[in-house]
Amino acid sequence: MKMTEISDCKFVKAYKMACQTHLKFPPDIMLHFYAYYKKATSHNGSYLPEKDQDIRSGFKANALLQVENLTQAEAKEKYVDMVEKYIGEV
Repeated sequence: MKMTEISDCKFVKAYKMACQTHLKFPPDIMLHFYAYYKKATSHNGSYLPEKDQDIRSGFKANALLQVENLTQAEAKEKYVDMVEKYIGEV
């Protein structure tokens, strides 16, 4: 499937599947889900953590930096791909 063919409907369905799953994932997989979702849904594509935030915020910021060169369409596709890989067909 080409990146431009991921519909918003399919992306939303994938998001709902991810939210409703009872499966447990390692932190690195969760961070990928987080980063792709944030990139796919952000309007300006940037994230600046506040000073003195917990270490989890640093990991989130790092995950977002790793996807900063993706377009929103690419992030949607990667998010749907991850849902299909780890949860089930969308």
